[in-house]
Amino acid sequence: MDEQLRRLAEAHGVATHYENAEQRRVEVDSDVVEAILRELRADAPKPELPPTIVLREGETADLKGPAVVHLEDGTERRTGRHLPEDLPLGWHRIVTKDQEITLAVAPRRLPDVPRAWGWMLQLYAARSDESWGMGDFCDLATIARRSSLELDAGVLLVNPVQAISPTHPVERSPYSPSSRRYANPLYLRISDTSAYLTADEETRRKVDALKPPNRELIDYDEIWDAKRKALELLWRDEPQEMDEDLRTFATFCAIAETEGPDWRQWPARQQNPETATASSERIRFHAWLQHLCIAQLDEVRLAAHEAGMAVGVIHDLPVGVHPGGADTWAQRSVYARATVGAPPDAFAKDGQDWNLPPWRPDKLAETGYAPFVQVLRSVLRHGDGIRIDHVAGLWRLWWIPEGEPPSRGTYVYYDADAMLGVLALEAHRAGAVVVGEDLGTVEPVVTKTLQENGMLTSAVLWFQRDWDAPGHPIVPPRQWNQHAMASISTHDLPTAATYLSEHPDFGELMAAEGLDPADPVEGAHALLAQAPCALVLTSPQDALGETRQPNLPGTIDEYPNWRIPLPVPLDEFFSRVRSVVRPLRVRDR
Repeated sequence: MDEQLRRLAEAHGVATHYENAEQRRVEVDSDVVEAILRELRADAPKPELPPTIVLREGETADLKGPAVVHLEDGTERRTGRHLPEDLPLGWHRIVTKDQEITLAVAPRRLPDVPRAWGWMLQLYAARSDESWGMGDFCDLATIARRSSLELDAGVLLVNPVQAISPTHPVERSPYSPSSRRYANPLYLRISDTSAYLTADEETRRKVDALKPPNRELIDYDEIWDAKRKALELLWRDEPQEMDEDLRTFATFCAIAETEGPDWRQWPARQQNPETATASSERIRFHAWLQHLCIAQLDEVRLAAHEAGMAVGVIHDLPVGVHPGGADTWAQRSVYARATVGAPPDAFAKDGQDWNLPPWRPDKLAETGYAPFVQVLRSVLRHGDGIRIDHVAGLWRLWWIPEGEPPSRGTYVYYDADAMLGVLALEAHRAGAVVVGEDLGTVEPVVTKTLQENGMLTSAVLWFQRDWDAPGHPIVPPRQWNQHAMASISTHDLPTAATYLSEHPDFGELMAAEGLDPADPVEGAHALLAQAPCALVLTSPQDALGETRQPNLPGTIDEYPNWRIPLPVPLDEFFSRVRSVVRPLRVRDR
């Protein structure tokens, strides 16, 4: 590779080589590096100082001259070439002779996470007699309340509940939302909305008649059709409180109803938010749906708090958004014309393309990390914590240029110190815990830095092995790191019942740890209870002995991903799992 190209790539955080899963050096093709650099506008002039500075409490920075710091509280601090070390936590502005700079001052570390056990829940699967074919926000409140009061649970991790496009076919995967800044009205409990509760008897009767049955597999299209019709019956066309961001999102939804879910296939005028037009009534309707979601999500959090949960509700944040969805439509300049995924490895010899467009690191800095802040605040508004899926993406992401296979990509690096600082500041302000999903091929610095920041990492029983020892023996849970969220499995892996039947070495571990359960699933939970980790979670699927996993990676229609309900309704669930989770309940007594 040309040395000038190599230096340019290094200056913009584009890898020219990397270590693969076998720790062998792989050189990246020059034309791939050039394509990524073009996308990053590498020829643009750089300002003297970075457009955003993120510091930790007590740190300073060289401004290369005098400046005025405009603090968040409205006061000003004049300074020389170095920032004062006693600046308060928060979002501030620095004004120099030639630049205006965003300044974030973050805590050095988040508080320790209370010890608790709880559920990692796929909400759509947790149906009750009152929900319409799939679990909803009111079911989530019920699970939080009853899990705390009846089972002493202190935490509830829920799958992403971010917005979809209101079109057919309805996106099933919670990890490919249209927007990470708004909520999914598919999870609304119709009969618990204020509009239903104040409606006349005839309207309620019509709404009740739309309720779909609980089917063997969840039918998202049928459920959305029924809920949309019900909400339209209840809708009173009244002025809606909307800031500009909500108006833009609601406009996207209104256009998508007629033009389809992918703005890249819309007429040219509609592809641009500045020139797009939509029915003002439908814009107000979709804004109203978001207000309903906010109200019910607030009730979920309140239920967890009133029941005495030690931690509360943790919301899962997916890696990215659909490339043709609401967020890329509204914030096009901060997204790259590329997708993210993973390089080739033993599990995917051609690599992986997740079809999710990445944020441009240069645009994040230019905007004061506003897109990241908006996403964090949207999630933390209703939660006591956030789980960052593929948290290594705060350090680097595998970018795949347009038109290339996933093997023809490279890593693009982000300012991890800045990303972590922003995350720490927003979590501190919300009083929230942070969990990073650091499974798979992850650089050691990721796990180490997260724990130094008071953020939890992830420990999954199936993966906790000594990979340097012959035969890769299982590391007993009692030896795991306390700064972690521990679980038996994940939504992408075989359930406890399935995995244990195929791996007898876990039975041997149970015997070695002095456990002799009649049921291996109960034994797995007893093993997990030995972990010193701050949070210990199990899934309803694992506790119930379910053999079907929620998602089978690498499949689309071959397997009913995200469509499998729990084998028992919620009313029956709590009595069925009581004995299985008993070791988790008594762990901290």
